[in-house]
Amino acid sequence: MVKLNKIYTRTGDGGTTGLADGTRLPKYAPRMQAVGDVDEANSAIGLAIVAMDARPEAQWLTTIQNDLFDLGADLATPIPEGDDEPWALRIVASQVARLEAEIDLMNAELAPLDSFVLPGGSAAAAAVHLARAITRRAERSAMAAAADVALNPQALAYLNRLSDLLFVLARRLNDNGADDVKWVPGASR
Repeated sequence: MVKLNKIYTRTGDGGTTGLADGTRLPKYAPRMQAVGDVDEANSAIGLAIVAMDARPEAQWLTTIQNDLFDLGADLATPIPEGDDEPWALRIVASQVARLEAEIDLMNAELAPLDSFVLPGGSAAAAAVHLARAITRRAERSAMAAAADVALNPQALAYLNRLSDLLFVLARRLNDNGADDVKWVPGASR
């Protein structure tokens, strides 16, 4: 378990931050951008949970918030040459499969899409759409980091599935899609 007795360390004052293995990177490094974007997505999911007003789906998002801490730890832990460290916390295929199962469960109850959906509808759906957009940014940041350093492919897949899950959840929160706000191409011309 993590124990934090002191919140500030001053070690980052010079513009670097530490990875799980003790190495230091500039705070602007692509890997650190991805870690920060995952943290922001997690925060947006927290706001979405509050907006959901104790709906049962909020528990899914609470589980996802915990997964996102795992994912941040995964991104902040370099993958060594050869075998991975046994202490390394990594996103695993079963976490991705759980998201897929939840997507399939929710999507089965939704009316098929006949237009793109604008982020909105209910307050809860709008909050989930915001979390989805931030998750997409986290995915782009992680993919950019993966172009420079080895990252866990399951972590990348998790972010991709999570944004899909959040899209489907937003539709579910909009009365199973009945209250979706549809895009009308050229409507404001």
